[in-house]
Amino acid sequence: MEPTTPSFDIAHLGHMEMLTDRYDESLDFFTRVYGLKLSAEDETSAYLRAWDDYEFHTLKLTRAETTGVGHIGYRAASPQALARRVAAIEASGYKTHGWVEGDPGHGPAFRFEDPFGHVFEIYYETKWYEAQQDADRPALKNTASAFSGAAPRRIDHLNLLASDVAEFRRFMEVCLGSRVTEYIQLDNGRIGGCWFTVNNKTYDLACTEEHGGGDGRLHHVTYATDQREDILRAADVFLQNGVHIETGPHKHAIQGTFFLYVWEPAGNRVELANAGARLILAPDWQPVKWTEDDRRKGQAWGLKTIPTFHTHGTPPVKG
Repeated sequence: MEPTTPSFDIAHLGHMEMLTDRYDESLDFFTRVYGLKLSAEDETSAYLRAWDDYEFHTLKLTRAETTGVGHIGYRAASPQALARRVAAIEASGYKTHGWVEGDPGHGPAFRFEDPFGHVFEIYYETKWYEAQQDADRPALKNTASAFSGAAPRRIDHLNLLASDVAEFRRFMEVCLGSRVTEYIQLDNGRIGGCWFTVNNKTYDLACTEEHGGGDGRLHHVTYATDQREDILRAADVFLQNGVHIETGPHKHAIQGTFFLYVWEPAGNRVELANAGARLILAPDWQPVKWTEDDRRKGQAWGLKTIPTFHTHGTPPVKG
């Protein structure tokens, strides 16, 4: 897989919209147990953020009749960069939804869609979070707010499912100017997974092969913790609150993140992860290839990947 030249028109992953058919239970999980903060709530959605997310919200939790992802939002690096990306998307041939007014946390956004049904948007104007209550004011002025619960620090990445990861890679490169940092090459020649970045983080979005026959599905959303020990504490918090722990704590082989996966009450998979100080600083970074033989060895310290990790996604595939 040849490296691509990043455009850096996109600054970072901004937010995602998660759908839930158990809204009250999901909101309780994300605030009381997981530790996100409620910035605002309306008739259909709650707008949530981690304690050091600078934006008004990084997770939009929306009442629905199903689960999964509503849309994914990226913030552009400037108004000029936003205009360049919109022009590239309009010329790409991918499905576009046009401009929308945006949620309470940001300004106008341009929406478009990958070939598998995931809806994306890009925007520039955003609302910076300001603590309104003393209990939420940080002790240190260089952090955005105080922390609680499992204490995730910031949104980190998403993993989406697609039947053709190579085509999804083209979409990410053309529309968002992303580059691949690591990938899985299957024995049959297909790409089994790709890890993408729009900046110098190791990745902000991953795409893995859909094994359930669904369209536009979510594998998981991930928030980053300050240190590994936060994840160990979170495992006890989840256990105490009856949250389904799917796998971990352990360390990924790909990308090297320390991880813990759980299912929130509606069944969406949520991860806590810690990547340490790993960044992609090399301008000529060569994507790291992992083979099926590599993956059979399990995770970094030998933990085997459990079957549900390959089959569970949201929304569930109807039989």
